Amino acid sequence: MAKQRGIEILVGLFMAVGFVAMFFLAMQVSNLSAAVNGEGYRLTARFSNVGSLKARSPVSMAGVRVGRVEDVSFDKDTYEAVVTMRIDTATDTIPDDTFANIFTAGLLGEQYIALEPGGSMDYLRDGDEIAHTQSALILEQMIGQFLFSKAGGD
Repeated sequence: MAKQRGIEILVGLFMAVGFVAMFFLAMQVSNLSAAVNGEGYRLTARFSNVGSLKARSPVSMAGVRVGRVEDVSFDKDTYEAVVTMRIDTATDTIPDDTFANIFTAGLLGEQYIALEPGGSMDYLRDGDEIAHTQSALILEQMIGQFLFSKAGGD
């Protein structure tokens, strides 16, 4: 009877450790752990179309994640999407003539912001706005334009 109880306790501990591990794995996969960390500085950028970009999407430079999208909102005066990014404090030398592009990871993957640094010696600081942006490319629009150009060329 004592041996049976010992096995039940070990199985219970194993299950508890498994649930804790699954919780941490889910936090990493869903990027919720990054949202808890409020460190870094904020930058904004305006786009005419953000596609399916959403909060907690990665912001990268040269393929390395340097921050996360904090908020995507709509400016009703200029009819543009305003994206607020939180950049890691370790990346504090982003030139002020940097380009912000919205790309898609893979063919059908999530969208992210890729920063391409310019050559300026002045750096972006907390609260600055990135002036040079390129909106998301929408696959349906590209296919439509391609088909329209082919139909008109014949």
